[in-house]
Amino acid sequence: MLVLFGILIIIASIILGLIVLIQNPKGGGLSGTFGGVGNQLMGVKQTTDVLEKGTWIFAAVVGILCMVSPAFIPKEGANTGNDLINNISTSVPQKAATPAPANTATMPADTGK
Repeated sequence: MLVLFGILIIIASIILGLIVLIQNPKGGGLSGTFGGVGNQLMGVKQTTDVLEKGTWIFAAVVGILCMVSPAFIPKEGANTGNDLINNISTSVPQKAATPAPANTATMPADTGK
């Protein structure tokens, strides 16, 4: 299910990016690109309205998909990694006791000289 949401988010983001790139920041946009053709079909004002509405709609779709998709993350399953954490041994291995070296040499007494 998360793969489906991921694909939908990517598609909506690409479409949103294309809509934003079509718009001209100075107001010409798509209507200026096609010359008089856009004006004859739907008018200059309607072209910018459609692109603006499309921007808001696809931005809302991406936002909603991003907020809804975490609800479909599986709560329990093999992919959560809990099995690995539970199987880790936390006990510290005991080291074998090694005997202290025997001090066979005696030190001469300190005479203070």
